[in-house]
Amino acid sequence: MAAEQGDSQFKHLYEKTVSSLRRYLGRILRNESEAEDVAHDAYLRVLPTVRENRAENPDALLFVTARRLAFNRLRRRRISVEQETEDISRQGESNAPGVVHQVMARQELSLVELAIRELPPGCRSVLLLRKVELLSHQEIADRLGIAVSTVEKQHARALRLLKEALPEEAWSRAGSQHSRQAGRDKA
Repeated sequence: MAAEQGDSQFKHLYEKTVSSLRRYLGRILRNESEAEDVAHDAYLRVLPTVRENRAENPDALLFVTARRLAFNRLRRRRISVEQETEDISRQGESNAPGVVHQVMARQELSLVELAIRELPPGCRSVLLLRKVELLSHQEIADRLGIAVSTVEKQHARALRLLKEALPEEAWSRAGSQHSRQAGRDKA
């Protein structure tokens, strides 16, 4: 008997509130489909309380429950959008150098090219064979038909002249590459 009375109260609550509850949720969520889902969830939440006749004001309980569910859904939607935005931002990040670094690198390259062009021809040939073609001193000596000691002297002279011609910052970058190259040569 009590169960039938509880079902009757719930049916009455449903028929009385379903349209207004969906409109109310539609204004909050701005999505008709989500409003219907949240309304359904709200009815399921209040069903036991209404059936057992424990609610003083079932309409108010239903609307408060529905509003909380709608706000939870909005919060989840916002978090989802923020995560998607972060994902997109991460995908947009690049390890490529920025414009400023590219411009600075081009300027340094121009300085290095100019300094190499101004080297004496023998020094320039040895340096380019060593740094560009990565030949050993012996291979350079064989190719140019000169002694290995001459290659070593020309190479050392070329490096000294470049160091004098280039700004300290550009030289230190080139020098660190030279040190790495020398380490590979010894290995």
